Amino acid sequence: MANAVTWFEITGKDGRKLQDFYSGVFGWKIDANNPMNYGMVDNQGEGIGGGISAGDGGRNQVTFYIAVDNPQAYLDKVESQGGKTIIPVTEIPGTVTFAQFADPEGNVVGLLDSTYQPQQQQQQQ
Repeated sequence: MANAVTWFEITGKDGRKLQDFYSGVFGWKIDANNPMNYGMVDNQGEGIGGGISAGDGGRNQVTFYIAVDNPQAYLDKVESQGGKTIIPVTEIPGTVTFAQFADPEGNVVGLLDSTYQPQQQQQQQ
C-alpha cells in the first residue's frame, strides 16, 4: 500500500504513567531510556512500532503517522483540501523527519518521511 501507516504515538500529561499502563495491559516492551524519556514501543516484528510520552502542554492525543516521500508536499495538499498544518516539517537529526496536520474535522494525523524505517531501527537495537 502506498503511503502506509507506519507509526503511532500516544501522549498525555504523564508519559511514564501511560508507558506503565500500556506495558501492563498489553505486555508491550517500552524503552524510554533516552534524553526525552520517549517510550519506544518494541513491536517485536509484528504490526507497527510506536511511541508513548508526555505531550506538549500535557495534551492527551493518539496519533497515527503515514509514510510519505515529501512531507511538505503533503502538507500543501492537506491545506488545499481544507486541513491545516499543526507541526511543520521538523527534523530530529539522525532520527526522523515528521510533520502533523489536522483534517477538516480536527483529527490530528502525522506524516513521516518515508526514508525513516522505525521497525528496522527497533530491530537493530
